Amino acid sequence: MTAVATLAAEAADDPIYQTDFIREMLRQTRALDSYGQWDGKSAPQILDGYVLTKERKREIPVIGDPDDQIISRVKSFHNAIAVLIEKECGLMAVPFVQLTHEGFGRALIVVGKLVVMDRTLRDVHRFGFESLSKMKTEADKYLGVALEIIGKHSEVAGL
Repeated sequence: MTAVATLAAEAADDPIYQTDFIREMLRQTRALDSYGQWDGKSAPQILDGYVLTKERKREIPVIGDPDDQIISRVKSFHNAIAVLIEKECGLMAVPFVQLTHEGFGRALIVVGKLVVMDRTLRDVHRFGFESLSKMKTEADKYLGVALEIIGKHSEVAGL
């Protein structure tokens, strides 16, 4: 069995690939792929860059500048959260990711005139999660908080 066939079989068996968040991550990653490098790749191959195990993290220097691919991953992650917010509440959610060339910045998601997520970003060149389930858990946490804020301040979110 080839590596691609093995990855495809893993994706078919693992329920994480059937979740709304992981499906949206795939859409967002492909949407920001202006050169078509993900065409024909399986879901595990596309999402592999988001998984940063302890061994992989050790290989990355403590100080470094993020490349375009990492910046694209950061944007895809926040775009996916914004889409899920929009899907849940029916209001347009707009993500803003601003980074310096050194990998520091902020990620905001705004619904109407309401900021529903404000996250400080540091060491973006080391952006990743221990596993896809940890990435989904973190996204779910941001989604839950955002929906709670929208519920409390719906009149501002509707502006």
